[in-house]
Amino acid sequence: MGTVEIDGGIMEGGGQILRVSTALSCLLSVPLRVKNIRAGRSQPGLRPQHLSGLEMVRDLCDGQMEGGEIGSTEITFTPGKIKGGTHVADTKTAGSVCLLMQVAMPCVLFAASPSELRLKGGTNAEMAPQIDYTVMVFKPMVEKFNLTLDCDIKKRGYYPKGGGEVVVRMSPVKQLSPMSLIDRGTVTKIYGRAFVAGALPIKIAKDMSSAAVRCIRKEIRDLFVNIQAIREPDDQAFGTGSGIIIVAETSTGCLLAGSSLGKRGKNADKVGIEAAEMLLGNLRHGGAVDDYLQDQLIIFMALANGVSRVKTGPITLHTQTAIHFAEQLTKAKFTITKSEDEESPKDAYIIECQGIGMLNSNL
Repeated sequence: MGTVEIDGGIMEGGGQILRVSTALSCLLSVPLRVKNIRAGRSQPGLRPQHLSGLEMVRDLCDGQMEGGEIGSTEITFTPGKIKGGTHVADTKTAGSVCLLMQVAMPCVLFAASPSELRLKGGTNAEMAPQIDYTVMVFKPMVEKFNLTLDCDIKKRGYYPKGGGEVVVRMSPVKQLSPMSLIDRGTVTKIYGRAFVAGALPIKIAKDMSSAAVRCIRKEIRDLFVNIQAIREPDDQAFGTGSGIIIVAETSTGCLLAGSSLGKRGKNADKVGIEAAEMLLGNLRHGGAVDDYLQDQLIIFMALANGVSRVKTGPITLHTQTAIHFAEQLTKAKFTITKSEDEESPKDAYIIECQGIGMLNSNL
């Protein structure tokens, strides 16, 4: 098969296009040329985080890459054979370790042996999932595809310096099973953590937590809301940061979340309320996944062996973008329909995918 041309400037136009297409290029052994990388962003081209993700995928599949430097708006990527073992990626900035994981994880599932990914950078950073979200929501939800993911937070790192480290361990699979997440069920538990690290007083965490609890109580009166206020131990955090994640668990095992990060000059109550509002918004639309999980599931749906179905709220641009490139590269077929359920609010949708049943030829 010839080189596939990808326009990195269309639709959402960000680093996600790079992550989805590089991972699929690696899995399908298809050479890739991506142009107009992050064309719409204030600093176009590759940032340290994208580059370290690409370098890790290149190394874990013995591939080749041209155009791999900071600021580059075009790369060509030629994959080789995926290998297990230890792989290191270091953004050397607050670039998100969670986004590094997004690009590498689908690849190492189809390696010949178990893998350990040592990811360094920001663990709780803007414009990316927080590591707490990855561990509390993404991990248990993505494991429904019949894979296991072990995620060990060695050290937390914050904006602007990063310095965090997370070790992800995964065993290869023969094939991914399709999954169905349609019935959200009823909310049975709401819990979370509000954290401070470095120079910030614990009072900030307590304020975030109590503001979030008050906000949720207005809408959900009959559930105990348990948001712990935590000070990260100094030896487990680098730099100064604060934030909150709140998770709702349902009777059918769905997990939905809301989160927010503190920053200088931003009132702690506001941070807590933001996270609470985000969670409540995710609960209102009746979807079985929250707005942030949507796009992260697309690549797994495309690779799974059979039909996966997920009920969501309004389809995000990130999700539409992931679907566009997954279809372009894999021949998986996605359909989106409005959910016609009597109970579900007007803005619920079903994403259905006939996956390609990717087989791990190494096993």
